[in-house]
Amino acid sequence: MADKTLVMPITAQYVLLELALPGRSRRNVGVLLLDPGTGRLYKKLRKDWDAIASPEDAEVLRHLDSDFQARIGELGGAVFLESLEDTLSNVLEISPRERVAVTDFRKALARLYEEHVEKINVIPFETHLPLYSLRAAASKFGQDMEVEEEDWIEAPEHLRLTKDMFVARVVGRSMEPVIRDGSLCVFRAGVVGSRQGKNLLVQQIGATESGAEFTVKRYTSKKAAIGEDEWWHEQIRLEPLNPDFEPMVFGPEDEQRRFRVIAEFVEVLN
Repeated sequence: MADKTLVMPITAQYVLLELALPGRSRRNVGVLLLDPGTGRLYKKLRKDWDAIASPEDAEVLRHLDSDFQARIGELGGAVFLESLEDTLSNVLEISPRERVAVTDFRKALARLYEEHVEKINVIPFETHLPLYSLRAAASKFGQDMEVEEEDWIEAPEHLRLTKDMFVARVVGRSMEPVIRDGSLCVFRAGVVGSRQGKNLLVQQIGATESGAEFTVKRYTSKKAAIGEDEWWHEQIRLEPLNPDFEPMVFGPEDEQRRFRVIAEFVEVLN
């Protein structure tokens, strides 16, 4: 029987950040989650301040996240949280600490935010990314066709969003353990710089019914010199991470004929 590592939950503490603007309803606008063992403070705040505050107040609130991050860096998470509890009042208030069992802090933070903070308004490419089917993504970014997004998905706060980014669901086990079957993944259309070693979303041209038209694989190439500072791809391999699957091997003439690179994999969404 294979060994299974049992992850014991940690008792963490969280507080809610509350906004109480004059003449407006009080509302939760963020979650702060403290790991008492390390003193690390995880935070998730709203971004759509224009939807809940006047333009003047929204301009101030937009700097809240970066201000918090700077002070966490200066003081440490535990001390910063204590300072908020001692100083916040009036417009911004903080709730009493609550305990929560945590095995994964980022997932716990997302869950607490979803439970206690109302759904954020969609601000395209600032708070959310478009969700496309793989075929729609290939049409939009591979053939420059207009397509309709299926939905807008809230993006992780650490990502710097650009208009060439999108979300798509990846089906299959060839890229496990990095990409699990059915995962929603963030991609960036086009590949800047070298492709070597990057995980790419690829469209197989003329794929049979028994073969997947779209796949995510790690790109590697074998190069040969043809002159001073000149190279050509002698062989292109699209490799799975799961050893149960075989790599796809192409010649340099096969790009655009047998396969087309659509986008670069960025990360899996929780």
